[in-house]
Amino acid sequence: MADPKGFLNHGREVARTRPVDVRLKDWNEVYVPGSLLPIIPTQASRCMDCGIPFCHNGCPLGNLIPEWNDYAYREDWSAASERLHATNNFPEFTGRLCPAPCESACVLGINQPAVTIKNVEVSIIDKAWDSGDVAPQAPERLSGKTVAVIGSGPAGLAAAQQLTRAGHTVAVYERADRVGGLLRYGIPEFKMEKRHINRRIEQMRAEGTRFRTGIEIGRDLKATDLRKRYDAVVIAAGATVSRDLPAPGRELNGIHFAMEYLPLANKVQEGDYVAPPITAEGKHVVVIGGGDTGADCVGTAHRQGAASVTQLEIMPQPGEDRAPHQPWPTFPMLYKVTSAHEEGGERVYSVSTTHFEGDEDGNVQWLHLVEVEFIDGKLTQKAGTERKIPAQLVTLAMGFTGTDQENGLVSQFGLDLDERGNIARDADFATNVPGVYVAGDAGRGQSLIVWAIAEGRSAARGVDRFLTGESELPAPIRPTDRSLMV
Repeated sequence: MADPKGFLNHGREVARTRPVDVRLKDWNEVYVPGSLLPIIPTQASRCMDCGIPFCHNGCPLGNLIPEWNDYAYREDWSAASERLHATNNFPEFTGRLCPAPCESACVLGINQPAVTIKNVEVSIIDKAWDSGDVAPQAPERLSGKTVAVIGSGPAGLAAAQQLTRAGHTVAVYERADRVGGLLRYGIPEFKMEKRHINRRIEQMRAEGTRFRTGIEIGRDLKATDLRKRYDAVVIAAGATVSRDLPAPGRELNGIHFAMEYLPLANKVQEGDYVAPPITAEGKHVVVIGGGDTGADCVGTAHRQGAASVTQLEIMPQPGEDRAPHQPWPTFPMLYKVTSAHEEGGERVYSVSTTHFEGDEDGNVQWLHLVEVEFIDGKLTQKAGTERKIPAQLVTLAMGFTGTDQENGLVSQFGLDLDERGNIARDADFATNVPGVYVAGDAGRGQSLIVWAIAEGRSAARGVDRFLTGESELPAPIRPTDRSLMV
């Protein structure tokens, strides 16, 4: 373990963010470069000799957190990186984007601020990249088997890297023009700069993974033809169907899904546009949805120069402490202030949109809302609370409902769906079609990046067993696992 008295002698310190007025002028990550590493050994020393490390169970990947905390405390960065990569293919992604259920399960967190596990993780991997400790791991020999991976988000990339390292010839098909899925076009640059994706893709290419962009399976290439061409297929296409809001006035100009709005801002950073086709500049912006995607819209609107930003959430405001029905070590729903919320705007809870109002040219100008409350478990409008707020750009960030079935991928493969409309799979992540597997949101439903990577790794093991009869690849989870997470 680390310092036996570390948690007694040191308080919790987290990464420092750049001043708001500075970071709103660019799209770089919000954190002060180089501010973490000097404090990480001390922060890692707060990891306790707790007997049973509940952080393992809190993390879907089963990260060996106490082990790499100890190495970070001793500043043995190479050993820390090895332990980190033993369970996680892309810690630079999770260290920036994961909500850290491991910290909610930290034993120290019962009555003190939890260990800064996420900050330690990202520091280890950033140090590893800077030191040259992250190198391609090409297989010693090839199996002669071929695998197609559909989708290049975290689940697809994890499955592809594991299968490539197992000796199979892997091709990743991505319908967008660049690799990365939602990591590329759904996550704003200020949360994770895309250079982190680029260097990981270069590592995977050096290992032998092949990438095919601009090809949508089901439309550009029939799923049945893909199945004939490869010995196995992993579907990691995500849950990309956005939840809509069928309120009167929805057809007005200026109302967009979050995933119509956010990718365009990222494409500007990639050099595809000088200015985004959809912009918040000078407009009153309303974001419907209080989750992380909504916060991404808030931060993006700030950087584009919005006149005002209002975020609406139909649920009541969460508390700052655990509710009785969310005891340690479960992952609680707490009031969270993200970096985007620090930058301004208003958050309004317990409200529902009744309709939109536009001008004579068909452009949205106002959003009408009403306060709501739950009575006997039923959502009820509060009489006399109707009002309207200015809205010249509205983004719908209310989550996703499932895998796109209009492109023909599901029907062409002949895949069964579960009761929630996701692609059904068994304990090995296999679908009803022999040789076809599913990982990530396509089978699980909308979830977290850490679950996607865990599922990609587990599905890779299932494919490897299918192709060779056995597998030495790890399997962090089973499809039915819910662990301590929603």
